[in-house]
Amino acid sequence: QVQLVESGGGSVQAGGSLRLSCEYSNYTYTRGYMGWFRQAPGKEPEGVAALVSGTTITYIQDSVKGRFTISQDNAANTLYLQMNSLKLEDTAVYYCAAQAGRGAIWDRNNYKYWGQGTQVTVSS
Repeated sequence: QVQLVESGGGSVQAGGSLRLSCEYSNYTYTRGYMGWFRQAPGKEPEGVAALVSGTTITYIQDSVKGRFTISQDNAANTLYLQMNSLKLEDTAVYYCAAQAGRGAIWDRNNYKYWGQGTQVTVSS
């Protein structure tokens, strides 16, 4: 069974940086989509970054472009989300997710596997 475990969330001041990690196990879908979603209080979940597993092909949501990057360490079975120049509006629970294939990138319904989430709080 595929398992995803996030870590690295916390509290940071605006303008600061955080790196989220997602350790995954038993994910065997070659070139499947993996990504990060977030959900702020009272808002719909939003995909922020995704990649094609095993490649350097990445996708970044416009709202975080230039500030967030996604990467993968295949040897360590870990997905990362580097978040720089954090803003108050980046406050949310961040989830790591993985598809069993390559459905629409930003449609969360295409993601079969989810982590438990990690809280990111940005303060002024």
